Amino acid sequence: MQELDNVEINFDNNGLWVLNIALAVIMFGVALGITIDDFKQIQKQPKLVLVGVLSQFVLLPLLTFLLILFLKPQPSIALGMFMVAACPGGNISNFMTHLAKGNTALSISLTALATFLAVLMTPFNFQLYSKLYEPTSQILKSVQLDVFDLINLVFLILGIPLIFGMLLRHRKEALAIKLSKSLKPLSIVVFLVIVVVAFSKNVDVFNNYIHHVLWIGIGHNILAIVLGFTVARFFGLSFKNQKTMAIETGIQNSGLGLLLIFSFFDGLGGMAILAAFWGIWHIISGLLLASYWSKQKL
Repeated sequence: MQELDNVEINFDNNGLWVLNIALAVIMFGVALGITIDDFKQIQKQPKLVLVGVLSQFVLLPLLTFLLILFLKPQPSIALGMFMVAACPGGNISNFMTHLAKGNTALSISLTALATFLAVLMTPFNFQLYSKLYEPTSQILKSVQLDVFDLINLVFLILGIPLIFGMLLRHRKEALAIKLSKSLKPLSIVVFLVIVVVAFSKNVDVFNNYIHHVLWIGIGHNILAIVLGFTVARFFGLSFKNQKTMAIETGIQNSGLGLLLIFSFFDGLGGMAILAAFWGIWHIISGLLLASYWSKQKL
C-alpha cells in the first residue's frame, strides 16, 4: 500500500485563491466582534492571559512533540500534528465557550491576542518542532520551506483582516455589528463548502487513508482539551476559566493549517488528511463538551 508520505491531495490554484479569500473573510468577520475593550481585559487579568498563552503556544506544541515521539506516526502525519498544534485557536471557540458557560470575555480576549501572536508563533513553533524530529526534518529539507514566506502568508490571512476589522469596529460600530451578523456565518459556510469540494475530488485517497489519522486526531484533540483544563486548574483558576482554557486550547484554526499545507506542501497526504479530520472532529468534540458543561448546575 502506498505510504501517506507519498500521497498528495489535489487542489488547484483557483481553489487555493478562494480558500485564501475565505479564510481572510472569516478573520475579518471575527475581528468585527473584537473591541479595544477586549484588549483592556488583558491588562486587567494578566494571569489569565498568560496561562492561556502558555497553554496554547508553549505547552500544546511541546505536548504534541512528546506525543509524536511516543506514537512515531508516518512523517507526513507528524507534520500535520505539528501544523495543527502551531495554529492559534479556532474562530468558533468563543461560541463554544459561551455555550459551556465559560468566560466569554476571556475567550474573546485570548482569540484576539492569539491571532496577533500567531503571525510569529505559528511559523516559529512549526519550524522548531518539525526540525527537532528527524523524520519530519527530512521532509522540510525536500520542500525547502522559507520561514519568511510562511510568516508573510500568516500575516496576510490573520494580521491584516484583524487590523482592518478592528478599525472598522472602532470607527463604525453599528456597521461592523451589522456586517458581523451576516458575514461571519456566511464565510464559515463558504469555507466548509471549499473544503468539501476539495476532498470530494480526493474521495479515494481520503477513504483509503483516513484510518491512519482517525485515532491519532481524536487522541491529539482530547489531549489538547485536557491540557488546557489541567494547566488552568494547576494555576488555581476558577472552573469557569478552566472550561475556557480547555476550549481555547482544544479548538484550533485547522483552516489556517490546511491553507499552509496546500500553499507550501502541495497538499501532502498525511498533513492534509490530519488537518482536515481535526477540523471536523474538534467541532464535534467541542460542541459535545460545551453542551455537557452547559447542563451542569455549577
